[in-house]
Amino acid sequence: MIVRTLASILNTSAHVKGEAFESRRILLAADGLGYSLHDTLCKAGTEQHLEYKNHVETNYVIEGVGEVVNVATGQTWPLGPGTVYVLDHHEAHLLRATTDLRIICVFTPALTGQEKHDASGSYPAPAAG
Repeated sequence: MIVRTLASILNTSAHVKGEAFESRRILLAADGLGYSLHDTLCKAGTEQHLEYKNHVETNYVIEGVGEVVNVATGQTWPLGPGTVYVLDHHEAHLLRATTDLRIICVFTPALTGQEKHDASGSYPAPAAG
């Protein structure tokens, strides 16, 4: 059984901060579950261009207001508490935070916790193993 608290993640290597976000990476590849679980904060007034070419990401908004835009189609969906969006086809997307957003994110395959977004907004493919 794995039991972990958000407080135990804060200010560790699993707490990754960027200009527009903070990702508190609660479960990672080393936990051996095949997925990773993140408690992510997106800062009000920011826009992030993201495209997870090597991962499927499921996002559940629990706080705040914003929108997600499919870059290829321009289709836009409002985001608020209780909204789920899934990037099941590796869609390039814009994530806009009108207010601070808090999103619970699940990545498969699991992230190691040390990934950095590349120029396309993607993470590298997981190492074979």
